[in-house]
Amino acid sequence: MTSNDRTLTSVASTADVDTFLQTLDRRGARASQTRGRLLFALDATGSRQAAWDRAARIQADMFLAAQALGGLQIQLCFYRGYGEFKASPWLAEAAPLLRMMTSVSCRAGETQIARVLQHATNEALARRVSALVFVGDCCEEAIDALAAKAGELGTLGVPAFMFHEGHDPRAERAFQEVARLTGGAYCRFDASSPDALRRLLCAVAVYAAGGGPALLRHADGAGAEVRRIAHQITSRREGR
Repeated sequence: MTSNDRTLTSVASTADVDTFLQTLDRRGARASQTRGRLLFALDATGSRQAAWDRAARIQADMFLAAQALGGLQIQLCFYRGYGEFKASPWLAEAAPLLRMMTSVSCRAGETQIARVLQHATNEALARRVSALVFVGDCCEEAIDALAAKAGELGTLGVPAFMFHEGHDPRAERAFQEVARLTGGAYCRFDASSPDALRRLLCAVAVYAAGGGPALLRHADGAGAEVRRIAHQITSRREGR
């Protein structure tokens, strides 16, 4: 793998997702044939290997959750080490994404969330991106600088779903601000509850493929975490 930004070359886990997809199929509530495009960004620094492995196990469920809504393309991007940032091609199948993720190991370094936001902006300028999802546990960057990047991304209509593992208060403030400025959502989850991350990522896949109405329908049968992000998205879109 090179360091250039563009050169990284199971079944659904919950009954909630299955029921949701079956209901949409009966209603004929499918999205247009244009696939949703989800930018899947991960912190791969330091001791994040366990979190990375959890995300790798979940990625197939994300594709499946979006299938009945017209499908999904996912681009994986991550940072690790010192200044290392990589992004995959846009992928429409789970297998190549899994192969890619299982070949990556985490390396100690500093956060590069601003670079994630800039990359998302660049991708959205080239072609519509439905959503950005970021999974991380800390933030070592200036929050004002992240806010400027987030504001630019928000003007392009790309909501950022910021999923925070752990309890770091500075990361919480930064992630909440990015979510607010992009019209996205923030949610903290605990590494001791791996199903929480699964539900959150599948919900974002549903949003990317089917939009806000699909997410709201999905939230009716999902966990509390999903209902919280659906409420945040709805409230921001309605200006509350």
